[in-house]
Amino acid sequence: MELRDALVQIAEIRESMARGEVFRGYRAVTTGFSGVVAVVAGLVQPMVVGDVSSNAVGFVVFWVAAAAICLMAVGVEMVVRTRRSHSDVQRSLTMMAVEGFVPSVVAGGLMAYVFGAFISGSVWMLPGVWMVLFAMGVFASGRLLPREVFGVAGYYLLCGVAALVMGARGVVGPGVMMAVVFGVGQFCAAGVLWVRLERGARKIVEVDDE
Repeated sequence: MELRDALVQIAEIRESMARGEVFRGYRAVTTGFSGVVAVVAGLVQPMVVGDVSSNAVGFVVFWVAAAAICLMAVGVEMVVRTRRSHSDVQRSLTMMAVEGFVPSVVAGGLMAYVFGAFISGSVWMLPGVWMVLFAMGVFASGRLLPREVFGVAGYYLLCGVAALVMGARGVVGPGVMMAVVFGVGQFCAAGVLWVRLERGARKIVEVDDE
C-alpha cells in the first residue's frame, strides 16, 4: 500500500513539473509546412474539386486529405523527438499536448463526415466549424506553449465566426477561406515557435560550441 502511494505521489510530482515546463514538441518548420499545405491546397482545389456546391463530398475529402498530411508531418516530428528525448518530463508534456488537441481533431473529423454524408448542401459552414474547433484545440494545449499562442487561438476563433458569416452571405468561397485563414494562422504559429523557443535554444547551442 505504501509503495502504491509513493508511486502515485511520484506521478503527481512529475505531472506538476510537466505543467510548469514549456512543450517543445511542436516545431516551426512542420508548423510552417502545414501553412504551405493550406495555401497550395487552396490554389489546387478549384482544379481538383471544381464547383464546391455541386461537389461537396469532393471538397470535404480534399481538405481532409490536406489536414491528414499536416497531422502526419507534425505527428512524425513529435514521435521522433520523443524517442530521442531522455527527459520523462518532456514525454509527459507530449502526452498532455496530444490529449489536449486530439478531441478537436476527432470532432473535426466527425463534422467532416456529417457534412459530407448528410448535409452536403451546407458544406459552406464546414470551414468556419473547423476553424472554431481548431481554436479550441490550440486553447487547450496553449497552457503548455508560449503565451503568444493564445493570440493565434483567438485569431482562429474570430476567423471561424467571420467565415460562417461570410459563407452565409456568399462573400468568399470556402476554399479561399481555408487557404487564407489556415495559411496565415500556421505561419504566425511557426513564427511564435521560432522566436520564443527555437531561436533562443539555437543561440545557446552556438555559445556552447564556441
